[in-house]
Amino acid sequence: MQFIDLGAQRERISGKLDAAIAKVVREGKYILGPEVAEFEKRLAEYVGVEHVIACANGTDALLMPLMAKGIGPGHAVFVPSFTFAATAEVVALAGAEPVFIDVDPETYNINVEQLQAAIAAVRAEGRLEPKAIIPVDLFGLAADYTSLSAIAAKEGLFVIEDAAQSIGGKRDNAMCGAFGDVAATSFYPAKPLGCYGDGGAMFTNDASLAEILRSVLFHGKGETQYDNVRIGLNSRLDTIQAAVLIEKLAILEDEMETRQVVAKRYANGLKDAVKVAHMPAGSRSAWAQYAIETEKRDALKAHLQANGIPSVIYYVKPLHLQKAYEHYMRAPGGLPVSETLPKNILCLPMHPYLSEADQDRIIGTIREFHEKA
Repeated sequence: MQFIDLGAQRERISGKLDAAIAKVVREGKYILGPEVAEFEKRLAEYVGVEHVIACANGTDALLMPLMAKGIGPGHAVFVPSFTFAATAEVVALAGAEPVFIDVDPETYNINVEQLQAAIAAVRAEGRLEPKAIIPVDLFGLAADYTSLSAIAAKEGLFVIEDAAQSIGGKRDNAMCGAFGDVAATSFYPAKPLGCYGDGGAMFTNDASLAEILRSVLFHGKGETQYDNVRIGLNSRLDTIQAAVLIEKLAILEDEMETRQVVAKRYANGLKDAVKVAHMPAGSRSAWAQYAIETEKRDALKAHLQANGIPSVIYYVKPLHLQKAYEHYMRAPGGLPVSETLPKNILCLPMHPYLSEADQDRIIGTIREFHEKA
C-alpha cells in the first residue's frame, strides 16, 4: 500500500506523458519552451486568475513576491507556526522577520483573532513595521480569506496565499490560488498537482506585479537577461516539467472529485473512533493530506505500521520551536494548538487511486485499535 500512489497516476496517462516529454527532447527548447507558456495559460484558466508565472519551486514562489514588494529588513510578516518551514524561511531570506501565529484547532489554518492581536502587538512595540501576511491552505483547505482580506485592507498588509498544498481546492466558489494579492504553489511530486521534479508558480490579477515577478525569476532582467534592472533569481520552470504538468492538469478535476469520495469515506468510517478532518461549509479541500487526531497517536501509528499501512506525522514540531526560528516573535498568548497538534496528529494514505478495499482495511485497522485501546 502506498501513502501517495504516483505510479497509478503515471500508468493512467503514461502514453501522453511519454509523448509530451519526447516532444520537448526532440525540439530541444529545454528552457522557456512553448509548453511553459501553454501550461501557465491553462492553469490560469483553471484557477480563474489573470496571470500565472511559473518558476523553479514552491519556495521561490513564496520568496519572489516579497522581493517584488521590497519587503525586507525592519518588516514583520505574519505566518502560521504549524506548517512546513518554507513559509517562514522565505521571510527570513528576504531579510524580514516572521511573526508566528497559532492555528485554528479545527481547520489547522491561521488563527484570525490571534493574528489581529499580533499585528497590534508589533505596532505597539514599534521595532518592526507590519507588511504582509502569508496564510497557508494547510493540507489543501483554504484559509479564511474573507476575514483575512478585511484585516489586510484595514491594516494595509500584502497577502500572499501559500497554496502549496491546495491547488484544486475551493472556498465560496473561488479556487485556491485566486486568493490574496498573490498566491504561490509548489509542484513537488507529492502535491495534488505535482511534476516529476521541482516546480512552482505564482498567481495574481495584478499585471504590473506579474511583470515584476517575471523579471525577478530571470535574474532581474529588463528588456533582456543582459539588462538587469533589479536583483533577481534564476527560477524558471523547466520545459519538460511544464509538459508533464499539462497532462496532469488535464485530469486534476477528475482526481479532485475522487479525493472528495475518499475523504468522505474516511470521515464516515472513523468519526466515532478518532477526530476526523473538519470541512467548513462552502469549502472543497484538495486533500493533500487526510489528518486525524488521537491521544494514542504513537501507538496507533505503530499498529498501522505492523499491519503494513503507512502513515506520516505532519508536522513533528511547530516552527516557533525549531532551532532556526525560536528567536523570532510569537503572537500574544502563546501558540498552544501548534504545540499540542504534533502529539496527536496523524496523516493517512490519501490519493485518488486508493482502492475501497485498501481504505476499508485502513479504517478497519484503526477501529480495531480503537476498540482494544
